[in-house]
Amino acid sequence: MRGPVAESIRPPCATLARPHLSTMDLAPQTPEPTANAARHDRERIRHALYGAAVLVAGIWAVWLGGWLLGWRMGDLGVEPRTPGGLAGILFAPLAHASFAHLMSNTLPLAVLATLMLYAYPLASRIALPAIWLLSGAGVWLFARDSAHVGMSGVNHGLMFFLFLTGLLRRDRIGVAIALVVFFLWGGMLLTVLPREEHISFEYHLAGAVVGALAAIVLRRRDPSPPRRRYSWDDEDEASEPASDAELELPRPHEVPVLWKGPSASEDRGVVLVFPRRRDEPPD
Repeated sequence: MRGPVAESIRPPCATLARPHLSTMDLAPQTPEPTANAARHDRERIRHALYGAAVLVAGIWAVWLGGWLLGWRMGDLGVEPRTPGGLAGILFAPLAHASFAHLMSNTLPLAVLATLMLYAYPLASRIALPAIWLLSGAGVWLFARDSAHVGMSGVNHGLMFFLFLTGLLRRDRIGVAIALVVFFLWGGMLLTVLPREEHISFEYHLAGAVVGALAAIVLRRRDPSPPRRRYSWDDEDEASEPASDAELELPRPHEVPVLWKGPSASEDRGVVLVFPRRRDEPPD
């Protein structure tokens, strides 16, 4: 049974074609990068931008092809519990119900995919296809009878992955990315709940669950950036600890006197006697 197309308003990212990542994506992130480290970092940025561009180009190519050839986007969607709907697990993220739906998913896809491919290149090799396929499988198993399309489910998975990974790893780049994605798309936390009839909250929820699980499982797959070393860390670590004798308090007679009152032998000064007044009675 085919119902109305279920589209989603919120988005993050997903990818059918994963860009090739070379060993330069493992270049160490040093606090004071050398020329070689800076070159590796630029290569990582280029790979991340290229991968995100491939994803964005994919959803736009499918939309333009469908518009020019008269395809029904619902034919590419996930139709729960039907044999024909299994193909939608692979193709549904590329299809969108309307131009507005496509636009709402483009920017989150570009930003979230770039951040994920740059910060977590090793984890993204597993997390991206897992979010893409398992979110669609969850929709096929548990969603309403309808045609579910759009990149929103994958986008939710990427947002939850980046947010939770930053909180779990607690390194500087991870925390910074977690704050950025929460500031820009924190509303995705609420769109996993039913809101509007034509919005596939099931896709949102499935993507969020898979993204959260991927963050927990893959949080240590990429090496953490080295901790910055400050000047106070460079103290002599080989110095011996102070002995017990040095830590004991001095005895009372060893404590120097900081102030001492005048002694009896010291001159206490001169007493001046003023003459009596004539009108003053004698003592």
